[in-house]
Amino acid sequence: MATSYKGTNKMITGIVFGVITFWLFAQSMVNVVPAIQNDLGISLGVLNVAISLTALFSGIFVVAAGGLADKYGRKKLTYFGLVLSVIGSLCLVIANGATLLIIGRIIQGLSAACIMPATIALMRTYYEGAERQRALSYWSIGSWGGSGVCSFAGGAIATSMGWRWIFIFSIVFAILAMILIKDTPESRVEQQVSSRFDFTGLVVFVLTMIALNVVITRGSDFGWTSLLTLGLIAATLMGMLFFIKIELGKLHALIDFNLFKNKPYTGATISNFLLNAVAGTLVVANTYVQVGRGFTAFQSGMLSIGYLVSVLIMIRVGEKILQRTGAKLPMMAGSILAAIGIGLMALTFLPDTAYVIAVFIGFILFGVGLGMYATPSTDTAVSSVPEDKVGSSSGIYKMASSLGSSFGVAISATVYSTITLSGNIEKAASVGIITNVIFALLALIAIIFFIPKSSYSSKQDVSKQKVHKTSYANPTN
Repeated sequence: MATSYKGTNKMITGIVFGVITFWLFAQSMVNVVPAIQNDLGISLGVLNVAISLTALFSGIFVVAAGGLADKYGRKKLTYFGLVLSVIGSLCLVIANGATLLIIGRIIQGLSAACIMPATIALMRTYYEGAERQRALSYWSIGSWGGSGVCSFAGGAIATSMGWRWIFIFSIVFAILAMILIKDTPESRVEQQVSSRFDFTGLVVFVLTMIALNVVITRGSDFGWTSLLTLGLIAATLMGMLFFIKIELGKLHALIDFNLFKNKPYTGATISNFLLNAVAGTLVVANTYVQVGRGFTAFQSGMLSIGYLVSVLIMIRVGEKILQRTGAKLPMMAGSILAAIGIGLMALTFLPDTAYVIAVFIGFILFGVGLGMYATPSTDTAVSSVPEDKVGSSSGIYKMASSLGSSFGVAISATVYSTITLSGNIEKAASVGIITNVIFALLALIAIIFFIPKSSYSSKQDVSKQKVHKTSYANPTN
């Protein structure tokens, strides 16, 4: 849809608030596990399922939501997601057991599925060149930095006001986001031909991902060699193969596999999946210091404040490095620093003071790494695809984020809880955290293999910015 509208700071603020609502209800949960468990009287296994459900449902439906945003309107999908955020958060505020907790988490996942790709597409549509990279860096502050903000804020809110107040604040941010973006024009792709939604692909994908998630989160409860677990593993493998087969033969597929012929996009998406999988670090580290070292939720939040500060600072630094060197260098450096930071948190054999210092430094390096990686990765993903594929490609990119987070949390929590049964909580935490070091190193390998030395997006866009500087003016609002 053609428009002369140029994005404003008010629009950026509204979108960042919208993205932060996801982290308020997603990331804050990992910092208040003992409080919720004690208040609602539910098992750790059920709570781990509830934690991973939001990211799982976000990942499952985000691609479909990205395509719907292209077709029906990116602003409309953003608003729909914010309304779902309010409803899902309200379910958690009034929850008195597992039922409303799980329902609320599912609704919140659907909310994130709508908000994430639609807001990226709005950024791509209404900002250009270096201004777009600036806008995306603020989006990354909400998306990546939001995890640090909400990890700290969640602990503080839960300790001083109670964990339910986290989700009251989430409702407030969602409403503020709707107010701030109300003047943004609608953006959609003009449809040349009518296209049918890929319901078959969606159903197969949903069932396959749910089966995989149940295997990861409940496999130890069912027994790894039980008929139920083995049956779920078989269903997951068959579902994946069937999904790929039916999608490759469709004109309007749920996932356009042709996008992965683009190596930079592929590298950004795979590494995004793996670096979001390290979210399991926060679950294990926060739970361990509370259960194993006697920290309160607020104290564990304070322990990660270095992560909050460093990720917020480094997102803008990553943007500047992107413009100077291209995407590969900051993405590689970010993965390496994140791996080192996570590794320090795995040193659970250290005595209390030494371990606190190691974890504090580890969180700082973790934040520096993720912050440096964020904007170059997002810019690479959105800049190397056609305009009419921005919503769907952003959906796939964010699917990688959500599924990476969901499965990373599920795997880390499962490793931690399984080894904890033996009574060695230090070993359980160490192994659970080291799992995330492996994810970060695999992300580094994907970046080395797929991302070119010179970033297509950054250098072309900066040169365009110099030639057409006046056309990219961004009025303050």
